[in-house]
Amino acid sequence: MEIPQLMSEQYQKAVEIIASCEDIKVYSHIDCDGICSGAILSTILDRQDKDHEIEFVNLDVLDDLELDHELTIFSDLGSGQRIDTHAKNGQKIIILDHHPPLRSLDYGEDKNYTYLEINPLHHGIDGSYYVCGGGLCYFLAKEYGYTDLSWIGVLSAIGDMQNTHSGHFEGLNTIIQQDAIDNGYLEVMENDINIYGRNTRPLFIALSYFNDVKLPITDNATECMAILEELGIDEKNNRKTLNQLTMQEKAKLYQRLSGMISKVVPGRYVKYISKLIIGDSYTFLKEDRDSFLRDASEFSTAMNACGRNHEEKIAMEVLKGDRLFALDELESVSRDHRRNLAQSIEQVTNEDSNIIELENLQYFDGTGIKPEIVGTITGMILGHCNWKKPIIGFTQTDDKGLKISLRCSRLLSYDGIHFGNLMRRVAGEVGGSGGGHSMACGAYIPIDKKDVFIERFNSELDGKLTN
Repeated sequence: MEIPQLMSEQYQKAVEIIASCEDIKVYSHIDCDGICSGAILSTILDRQDKDHEIEFVNLDVLDDLELDHELTIFSDLGSGQRIDTHAKNGQKIIILDHHPPLRSLDYGEDKNYTYLEINPLHHGIDGSYYVCGGGLCYFLAKEYGYTDLSWIGVLSAIGDMQNTHSGHFEGLNTIIQQDAIDNGYLEVMENDINIYGRNTRPLFIALSYFNDVKLPITDNATECMAILEELGIDEKNNRKTLNQLTMQEKAKLYQRLSGMISKVVPGRYVKYISKLIIGDSYTFLKEDRDSFLRDASEFSTAMNACGRNHEEKIAMEVLKGDRLFALDELESVSRDHRRNLAQSIEQVTNEDSNIIELENLQYFDGTGIKPEIVGTITGMILGHCNWKKPIIGFTQTDDKGLKISLRCSRLLSYDGIHFGNLMRRVAGEVGGSGGGHSMACGAYIPIDKKDVFIERFNSELDGKLTN
């Protein structure tokens, strides 16, 4: 895939707009993709000697945002929000976002301010799997010749799960991947065992986190150890990581996992089993061999940890090259984040009654859980509940609002349901806003609309789930 001509012309226009402005503000999202997007944009502006401010925000602050700068750039957000409500005469707006847009491609033609929105969906390109916010920002960097930022574009796509549908990059992401390889930043191992923690976790621990479907090994490290010892690829006194396995040992592990999954999924899903286990792995060659930043998945988790704990600036400094002070702070934030996740998961799963199952979905009350991590928690407890239904978690943002997060097994994504679009519609019906991807999405709604939201969402799924 190549960048469409009209999209390429939009990037050239963005370069012209940036060149004409001196008063610049960047707003970006708080997740890995948003942080990578912000880091790429900040690096571009630094290299162009453009003073700028950058702020990482949640989506719920954008609809009533006051625009106080000559140029405001939105990255990994903005397309689904009413960001130009307070735009003034002569101001300039650039949006680099891959989420479903509210406005048409020609929206800015009759405005008294400059409006440029670069969104792949306007060009018939899937923003869930073909390019993300960081990727869009990288293509802007490429207009300036800054292909050395390609590895950050790869990291953003990993953090945004752009490779989960097929196990490898597709569409415009393949251009970014190749640029990173050509520049010596990236090594890709095709068709590897796709388990998180390949460098830093003992394999029996990494396996226990498998939760796309519930298996005997899910949340059961003892069972994982027994299986690995039985297969002869791990020993009691010589525990290995995934990266230490030979190809023959990985083949044994694949066969066992495939057999286990085939026993618990409906026959119609059997053809997708390999996609749950096999996928490309991504290694950043410039990072130290023993660093958790060397593996793209672990690096992306560290970025998300910063975003969920309001430490985006630390993550951005690491991305921009600070490997001295900011890296130590990054490790500290990651440790605190893991502790918060463990405590929150225990809160939700300590009693079965905390997860309420309806006909088409399941949900839990995450009151007390930080809004920034409720989505992560929702995804991590898939292994504790019915994988055949999406799960929704909610927690309060303040006295009047709720943050809603939905996650589902990758297998449900093959049924063709786009939960992000559904989330956006139902949230809007109850006076909120939302959206996202097919497997991971969220919303903000009034606190008194929780029951109505749950009821409508459950009803919307009637006949759509085939399990």
